[in-house]
Amino acid sequence: MYAEFIIKKMQDFQNEDAFILKDKVYKYSQVLEHYNKALQILDENNVQNGDVVSLEGDFSPISTAYLLALINKNCIIVPLTKALKDKKEEFIKIAQAKYVIVLDDEELVSITERKYNTSEPELYKSLREINHPGLILFSSGSTGVSKGALHDFAKILEKFKIERKTKRMITFLMFDHIGGVNTLFYNISNGGCVITIRDRTPDNVLRIVEKYKVQTLPVSPTFINMILLSEAYKKYDLSSLETVSYGTEVMPESTLLRFSSLFPNIRILQTYGLSEVGILDTKSKSNDSLWVKLGGAGFETRVRNNMLEIKANSGMLGYLNAPSPYTEDGWFMTMDMVEQDGEYFKILGRKSEIINVGGEKVYPAEVESFFLEMPGVEDIAVRGEENPLMGNIVFAKFKISTDESKKDFQKRMREFAKGKLESYKIPQQIELVSEEEIHSVRLKKDRK
Repeated sequence: MYAEFIIKKMQDFQNEDAFILKDKVYKYSQVLEHYNKALQILDENNVQNGDVVSLEGDFSPISTAYLLALINKNCIIVPLTKALKDKKEEFIKIAQAKYVIVLDDEELVSITERKYNTSEPELYKSLREINHPGLILFSSGSTGVSKGALHDFAKILEKFKIERKTKRMITFLMFDHIGGVNTLFYNISNGGCVITIRDRTPDNVLRIVEKYKVQTLPVSPTFINMILLSEAYKKYDLSSLETVSYGTEVMPESTLLRFSSLFPNIRILQTYGLSEVGILDTKSKSNDSLWVKLGGAGFETRVRNNMLEIKANSGMLGYLNAPSPYTEDGWFMTMDMVEQDGEYFKILGRKSEIINVGGEKVYPAEVESFFLEMPGVEDIAVRGEENPLMGNIVFAKFKISTDESKKDFQKRMREFAKGKLESYKIPQQIELVSEEEIHSVRLKKDRK
């Protein structure tokens, strides 16, 4: 019963607001009612200890109830969202989920049983032997096949036994994301209020901040840039907002500087976490700094060959469908390139995203940050393109607010960069695109 401590805390807070969903307030007592009903329905459908179960939904009282019920039955859980679309069946098959549960915001839609002709992943045995619940999180698959990371859910939950401040917090990161899981359990283990959103536009998110006096807003750097572009912040009272945290991708320095200058009274916190290791404790050097301390209880960090490596008590047991990313001495290779200054780190970008132009290294985030200061540029995504002479050249997708032709914009872009940015970092090929073509459904930079 590894979530039993959360159930007991929810009982202590049963008269407090637990969720706000579609402008309806749910008390912790209502979540507990859903939990007891979920346990009953799982028993009626013969869901057993150790079964692999996919759970499709979004943050809501009923999805939380089923999640807790499955944890307390020591099931291996695969959270899924509707946003995955074509990926859902792939993930269910990789995990070999015996039961597929689909929820809407207020009720159970279906529980179906699946059968497979192949054997289960060997990693499941280690969890079943110690009778622990499991959690499977899939990567975005931006560089190929999505990888399924298997966690011991009991270890992930350990950190939530420590009492922390009660907050009113928006669940911006998704139900199947390690950051979303962290937001949910932080809140319900401390009697906080989970304010759910379905429409992740700047206008709607900031409207909800004002209406429900949100204190903490966890978002992506891409979404922060969208807030700045929309100027929606001018329409709403954001005085309740104490902390804006950002993670999931590298923050362009120009975006951070502009956002921090607009909101000097809001704490701006860089977060760091991975599906494979969980969420580390962080401390930004300052609101306008990209330098951050990483670590906390249960985490160790080191840098080898300019790449960050992490040893975590809550680290995954392994991938279901890929080789181990651990070193021989047990460190997870994050593939994030970093600079280090004493206790502080600066995340430069993924090793796979570095562009090698004639032997010179180019980090996409640096180029993106530079051109975000160019008049008329609303957003930019940079990647490498193969080139027979240079090995690679810099390619950029631009979203612009002007009505320039591609030829005219490219000429102005080169003039803007002349003498300020090394020539090999200036995009040699460009494309003018819409907003939808520059970020993913998770509101992260799409460099494909």
